[in-house]
Amino acid sequence: MRPYRLPDYTVSGESDTTLFMLHGAYGSKEYFRYTIERFVHAGYRVVACDAPGYGISEVPPALSMTGMAEITIRLIEATRTTRNVLLGHSMGGMVAQKVADLRPELIEALVLSATAHTFNHSGPEWQADFLRTRVAPLTQGRAIADYAPDLLRTMMGPGASSPAIDHALYNIRLMKSEAFQKAIVAISQYLEDDLPTRLKMPALCIAGELDSTCPASVMQKMAGMMAQGEFYEIKGVGHYGWGERADEYHSVVEGFIARALGR
Repeated sequence: MRPYRLPDYTVSGESDTTLFMLHGAYGSKEYFRYTIERFVHAGYRVVACDAPGYGISEVPPALSMTGMAEITIRLIEATRTTRNVLLGHSMGGMVAQKVADLRPELIEALVLSATAHTFNHSGPEWQADFLRTRVAPLTQGRAIADYAPDLLRTMMGPGASSPAIDHALYNIRLMKSEAFQKAIVAISQYLEDDLPTRLKMPALCIAGELDSTCPASVMQKMAGMMAQGEFYEIKGVGHYGWGERADEYHSVVEGFIARALGR
């Protein structure tokens, strides 16, 4: 297998401010389609990339948060503009924190969406349930397409419905089981409990009130650990605020970026 260099990525829009977007364990960069459109219309250049093994990219021998962060750093170095903001959702938020920890000079601001700073955030019972609901169906021979859409519905607020949600659920059906299982292992090994204390740039932690995967209380704690952390909770939504309550989500993120960059 050839060495893994840059992830598969897309570039949308033109601006001297680039927003880099990292997806979660379920999906790929493609589930950000409507979110990318919103940010491009708001005047940003957007670079969205696939984690290793996702989308059309090859599955590596192993995945880790540090490894994914290092690949993301190569992408930022190759494609950045004058000002750069990193947005990570769920697993992507863990990767984003490690990028900011390893190479803080590459980004001016950080947006952490429905994520956590450690797999230890809610105790062993939560950890066991997380692994059971995500990995057990695969070990029982079920395909991701057979169970993941219904599981993701349970991670959203009641009545969640939008083109962005429909598009995300479609893209989840296209995932590779092998890459997903490796990603879950990487998440379970992410135990850098004190990492947020090392982040000095402006950082927004945006959470869903009903998110049990990455609870709002965990994200509020994260924000409090950061030198310039901000916390925002979207009422009535779960894990996918950018699809469940798109107008509010994008307004909050755009307002934060404007403040952080002095736009």
